[in-house]
Amino acid sequence: MSICLIGLDNLPVLAPEFRGQAIGGESVQQTLLARALVRRGHQVSMVTADSGQRDAMVRDGICVYKAYRPAAGLPVLRFIHPRWSGLWSALARADTQLYYTSCAGMHVGLLSLFCARHDRRFVFRCASDTDCDPSRLLVRYARDRWLYAYGLRRADAVLVQSAAQAQSLAQRFGRASRVAGLLAEPAPPAARRDIDVLWVGNIRRVKRPERVLELAARVPEAVIHMVGGPVPDERALYKRIRAEAQRYPNLIFHGHLPYWEASAMYGRARLLVNTSEAEGFPNAYLQAWMLGVPVVTFSDPDGVIDCHGLGEVIRSEVAMRGAVRRLLASQDELAALGARCRAYMRQEYSEERILAPYLAAFEQLTRSPVGAPQLLAGGGRRV
Repeated sequence: MSICLIGLDNLPVLAPEFRGQAIGGESVQQTLLARALVRRGHQVSMVTADSGQRDAMVRDGICVYKAYRPAAGLPVLRFIHPRWSGLWSALARADTQLYYTSCAGMHVGLLSLFCARHDRRFVFRCASDTDCDPSRLLVRYARDRWLYAYGLRRADAVLVQSAAQAQSLAQRFGRASRVAGLLAEPAPPAARRDIDVLWVGNIRRVKRPERVLELAARVPEAVIHMVGGPVPDERALYKRIRAEAQRYPNLIFHGHLPYWEASAMYGRARLLVNTSEAEGFPNAYLQAWMLGVPVVTFSDPDGVIDCHGLGEVIRSEVAMRGAVRRLLASQDELAALGARCRAYMRQEYSEERILAPYLAAFEQLTRSPVGAPQLLAGGGRRV
């Protein structure tokens, strides 16, 4: 099977020397998926942004085609060239049976148009709860929101991260889907736990980073580390959070860190805190749980944290402070939660188990003729 994954921000995860740009969770997921497919003998390519790399460079058995430089072109006109033209050119050079992408955006519609024109199939996977609700899309322009909805409705198969996402997608977009989980990559354990509270995420409004500042102010005895870079449309927020973080001696603001440096932080933490208003299923949860780090969070996808005892789900800043104080004060409770986190990851997140719905979707589509009805991925939960 030949498959191309489209993720413009993937290159810094795949090739650490390109470490200057921000990395989102889907960049990690697409790269882990690509490597897992290569290990199983599939022909895998990737389309990323042009960051100065050689076109068709090969890394870890993955051939990488560059689409366009994000800042290139004239406003308005650059939608046509180099963005549309550059993406289609890269997709044509990849020339695969099947295309896969994730995250809401204009690229979903452009990929749909490409596949329709060239008789190819494509799979879309929702990366966040906001991808499943047109009123909450994290997409700036109406044109791009329309292109996303157009492509979503024409995808040959749609995968989601949780049953809640599947229900929302069916209600709001009329699309059926199947649940496909996240791949997990173990981070190296640290020599000592010298971070009381860790927060990891891109600095954007939906992540509510100001809640970390409030936590630092109200729980001064806790050593808090904050990792996250800016996103293009919210640089003013990043500058404000970075400046205000300097006021708190117990808060260390790292800003953007390369993927492997950020991953190394989990093994040093006693707790992971998530302050976001909307999530999919964060990679950070999996990286923390593998190392026995419980999560204190506002977001509990499909209730797994409550159900399996993997941390504490809270509803307010006051509750967050109380949970952090209580857990940091109780070594026994932290140890028990950490043991449950490790056990849960061993049981639920083997690579073969997580890959099954992806492989079923891909194989089903590559076996079926182009023009066949839209398919649901087999091997996962149907909602």
